[in-house]
Amino acid sequence: MTATSQLLQYYGTGKRKTSIARVFLRPGKGVIRVNGRPLEDYFPSDTLKMVVKQPLQLTESSDKFDVLAKTRGGGLSGQAWALRLGLSRALCDFNQELRGRLKAAGFLTRDARIKERKKYGQPGARKRFQYSKR
Repeated sequence: MTATSQLLQYYGTGKRKTSIARVFLRPGKGVIRVNGRPLEDYFPSDTLKMVVKQPLQLTESSDKFDVLAKTRGGGLSGQAWALRLGLSRALCDFNQELRGRLKAAGFLTRDARIKERKKYGQPGARKRFQYSKR
């Protein structure tokens, strides 16, 4: 392949809870596909769609890029937030000058909250068995 026929794309990885999103940003018309499906079909709620589109709207690049994303693990909410982080990182890969705006909006912060493990000798992570005096 020659240098002119190579595909121009930018990559970012996002994680949230147990969800992982691999995001590829390619020059295009603004089509967003998640796991081979359109964004509108993959995420049922308007809130999750809005969360995914936030970095593109903030950087005013909604109609400049096509987004191709692969998500796995967790639920739809975790996947949406992971996708937002991956998209933000891909935009930083495209242009480092966007980093300040994305960071100020909090889009480059990895939310490290995950489920706490269950401890032995008790029913859950924090819950204790009921104390009986008699």
